Amino acid sequence: MAKNQNGFTVWDEEFEKQFYTEEEIEENALQARLIGELIAAREENGMTQRDLEKASGVTQSAIARLEKGASSPTLDTVFKVLVPLGKTLKIVPINQKVRV
Repeated sequence: MAKNQNGFTVWDEEFEKQFYTEEEIEENALQARLIGELIAAREENGMTQRDLEKASGVTQSAIARLEKGASSPTLDTVFKVLVPLGKTLKIVPINQKVRV
């Protein structure tokens, strides 16, 4: 069921399952975790989006779209952003919980 919370629609798992496959739900969760980790790494490094633009060569507007989930960046773009943050990607089984 969708619930209204602070003026926003919040979907619970049952409501979400009515509209999306398990694979789509997991893909969305993976994307959200990646975006969250990128934002956290940028902030932990004391960088603004402009700072990251200078360090990575990826425009600030592209970084903003990436952080909002408004674009699907290429792996090349993701790596360009990760390197100045001192991060990389690791491939692990989906059911494995990764501590960061």
